[in-house]
Amino acid sequence: MGKEHSFCLVRNKGKTLQSQIRELMVSAILDGDITYGEKIPSPRKLSIQLGVSRNTVIETYRQLSVDGYIEAKKRSGYYVVFNAIETLVPANNEAIDSIIGVDWSEKLPLAFDKQRNIVKPRDWRIFDYPFICGQLDEKLFPFNDWRECCRHTLVSGSVKNWSGDFLDYDVPELLEQIRKRILPRRGIRINQNEILITIGAQHALYMLGSLLIRDKTVGIENPGYPDARNIFSLKAKKVIPLELDNDGVIISEQLAECDYVFVTPSRQSPTMIAMSLERRKQLLEAASLYDFCIIEDDYDGGVNFTGSPIPTLHSLDKEDRVIYVGSLSKTLAPGLRLGYLVGSEELIYHARALRRLMLRHAPSNNEYAIALFLSRGHYDVLIKQLRETYHVRWTVLDKALTEYLPNVSRQFQSSGTSCWIKGDDKLDSRLLQRIAAKESVLIETGEVYFMQNPPPLNYFRLGISSIDAKDITAGVKKLAELIKSIT
Repeated sequence: MGKEHSFCLVRNKGKTLQSQIRELMVSAILDGDITYGEKIPSPRKLSIQLGVSRNTVIETYRQLSVDGYIEAKKRSGYYVVFNAIETLVPANNEAIDSIIGVDWSEKLPLAFDKQRNIVKPRDWRIFDYPFICGQLDEKLFPFNDWRECCRHTLVSGSVKNWSGDFLDYDVPELLEQIRKRILPRRGIRINQNEILITIGAQHALYMLGSLLIRDKTVGIENPGYPDARNIFSLKAKKVIPLELDNDGVIISEQLAECDYVFVTPSRQSPTMIAMSLERRKQLLEAASLYDFCIIEDDYDGGVNFTGSPIPTLHSLDKEDRVIYVGSLSKTLAPGLRLGYLVGSEELIYHARALRRLMLRHAPSNNEYAIALFLSRGHYDVLIKQLRETYHVRWTVLDKALTEYLPNVSRQFQSSGTSCWIKGDDKLDSRLLQRIAAKESVLIETGEVYFMQNPPPLNYFRLGISSIDAKDITAGVKKLAELIKSIT
């Protein structure tokens, strides 16, 4: 007689009971808790153990039988027939301490541990006041519309549209939607050979670093986007800081040193300054004068909620000097990791060849689902909702900062998903972040955005993409009390 197995089911409202029981049983088999030839509880016994109906267990067992995990024997019960053990490679029983390890520190030429990176806690959702940037408020995600599009990708007639190996191409429907529905709103009109889908904007920057930046001099905003700085630092001969004023990157003779200039003109990361139209024209004139090219990251460009958007650098460019990087991740869902690169046909041809060596192409099922999402108008509805929601949250944040932190210096922007704050010179934002976390307030420190070492420590960011408007005032008030206690 086989040993008795006891199971416990932790209910998950997001899954059906049948799927939860299946996962429970499959995990027990694949993990070796129940092995080949062993008997498993009868449907009646398991239903009692789990507190579910017997019919639910019977249907689950039927599916497990069809899939070859278990089999029913007449007048005997159900037995495991999937042999997970035979697929395992025999363990090497030699003593581990007899193995001489490779000194990888000598073989690795790049010191990634020396880079300063943005750190976001994985458990940010547990905070009462999550002023974190670049994360999604699930309440704003269009679940039903997205589910509808994903479901359509799985019908028999649609699977052929994305299931094959695209080699170095993209789903044509997505390219058309971005070319005809997204880019024209940014003043950009291109042909189909001037765009490439990427795994987010950062992937595009890495490819540009590999294709163009090697042994070149790159100018980057200071403070600026840390991941761009780190990517270019791996490739470039030299990375130089470009200072900012209220109109964006300052135009100076320093630009004459640059082969490429990286900017985030729509909403500068992290200050959220919108580069003025006049400054954009001056930057393009400087590019022509000093013969450098511009990499334009359209950060936060899609969620401007007041006034008319300023034309992108790419739309103003008359000499083919601007390479445009866009993303749908920030507006739809960061986890989808979908962006796009816009440039000359020759550049995109080489970027496509490089991407093929890296990952061939982006996941086509996501590409196809997003194409449907765009074509059915769901994305337009989402953008409208995000603009309205962020406008409300920004207004509440502006009022709360004025009331509780009137002495801090901040960028008074009328749009954007975060606020860049400069505290008193005595403020250490790292200390503030630690003590605020203990009070369930999550903020982002600002030192990582600066190139200089040591960086200033009295800057921090408050994001509004993940915090409900009703929680903003209380969060700012608590933050103000904490700042007062440490300065």
